[in-house]
Amino acid sequence: MATETQQGTEAPAASGGLPQFDFQWWPGQIVWFLVIFAIVLLFVRLFVSPRVGGTIDARDGKISGDIADARRLKDEAEAQAAAAAAETAQARAQAQRVAAEARAKAQAEVAARLAEEEAKLAAKGAEAEARIAKARDAAMGNVASIAADAAGAIVGKLTGKAATAAELSAAGRA
Repeated sequence: MATETQQGTEAPAASGGLPQFDFQWWPGQIVWFLVIFAIVLLFVRLFVSPRVGGTIDARDGKISGDIADARRLKDEAEAQAAAAAAETAQARAQAQRVAAEARAKAQAEVAARLAEEEAKLAAKGAEAEARIAKARDAAMGNVASIAADAAGAIVGKLTGKAATAAELSAAGRA
């Protein structure tokens, strides 16, 4: 009897196999599959899809807003860059103008000093020429008397007689 009990309990387990592959259970399994599929489909359609769609729409809106902000910031940066370039050009032009004014002022000062020094030199040159002319005139006056003395001495040595003052002055003029 002990062997019958073991055979009786083993026989139904060995002959049944997997219940999902038993064709008698398939119609019930298909019905439950369709019911659960419909429930999951409704859950996804009513709860999950709107949330995912809302998230996608929010993300698209954020991306669009960020792109718009980036474009606005880019336009502002370009405007600021253009303003900075204009300010730089204006500052450069002003610096060149200031440098040109300083150069012109320095040249005017140099020209004024040069004219002043030239005037001083011209005055000193005129004074020197006047002194030279005075010295030359004095020397020329002495030359005439020296020449007259020398001519008198030469005439006296050559002729043995002294020349008169009238003869010496006539010889000095000739």
